[in-house]
Amino acid sequence: MEKVKFCLIGAGRAGMVHARNYEFEIANTEIVAVVDTNKKIAEEAAKELSANNFFIDFEEALIGEEFDAVCIGAPTFVHAETVIKAAEAGKHIFCEKPLSSTLEEANQMEEAVRRNQVKFQIGFMRRFDQNFLKAKEIIERGEIGTPILVKSVGRGPGLPPKWYCDVKRSNGLLAEVNSHDFDSIRWLVGSDYEQVYAIADNFKCPQYREEYPDFYDTAVVSLRFKNGVLGMIDGCCPATYGYDARMEILGTEGMLQIGSQQAYSVLVWNNKSQLIKEGNRSWRILFKDAYLEEDKYFANCILNNKEPEVSIEDGKKAIEIVIAANKSIKTGQPVKL
Repeated sequence: MEKVKFCLIGAGRAGMVHARNYEFEIANTEIVAVVDTNKKIAEEAAKELSANNFFIDFEEALIGEEFDAVCIGAPTFVHAETVIKAAEAGKHIFCEKPLSSTLEEANQMEEAVRRNQVKFQIGFMRRFDQNFLKAKEIIERGEIGTPILVKSVGRGPGLPPKWYCDVKRSNGLLAEVNSHDFDSIRWLVGSDYEQVYAIADNFKCPQYREEYPDFYDTAVVSLRFKNGVLGMIDGCCPATYGYDARMEILGTEGMLQIGSQQAYSVLVWNNKSQLIKEGNRSWRILFKDAYLEEDKYFANCILNNKEPEVSIEDGKKAIEIVIAANKSIKTGQPVKL
């Protein structure tokens, strides 16, 4: 195989980020088919990506086009069905986070991937970001001593689609926005979760209180890891002001910070004594290079017959802690894992 042929499933914002990388930025990949339940969106995406065909159903794509792998950017509640169908058809799978809605689904997905011996990578792009990779190196070299406390901020600017408001269906903010925080903290401190305590509320979306009484737009999560490290996640969506992804790691001999509210290095101080910076407006801009690197990595895993290191197991671990945190929110009690 000289070039990996992809079928894009879900031509929304995240799906198109990956699809444009595979079609325009990576030499040994191409998009040959697009699937989206909205026919107009599928057709427009296929035209932009110069794909051979577009479909409104994945099973139609399996019959109507030849491809090697799928890139899944569809909503979380269809991930399990789509991953299992792709695996059974022998297609390699890149799947955006969160992995699934339930652990039962995650286990079924994992079994299908292993049984059919296809490559699988979960979309945790922070693991490919140069700043997070540098932080990982610094921690492993012992430059801040032993990590003891990690704080992560994950806030999105605008409210996601309405299906996300049903926490029973989507697992809410902590899954759709803060999956990245849960995964990157676990990766950086090198330990699984032991206990979680979370509190949350709906401060900004009163229109959803009656229809979705469990919906929350703001959450604080306290964590303990099996190696003793303490952690905290602060999540909000819609944060309104912009996209905000930052982390601080305190060690026994120092500390490090990843990320900033400031998008660029330019700072303006004018004659009105105003200090002006430009903030981050989108995850697509802040992590642009990281998305490209993770897409390159997955393609190379297929071409070189290597197992992706960012695996379905990492997706399962993130879902497990999200479900435990939501249980804590509901019961008002810490939850052991």
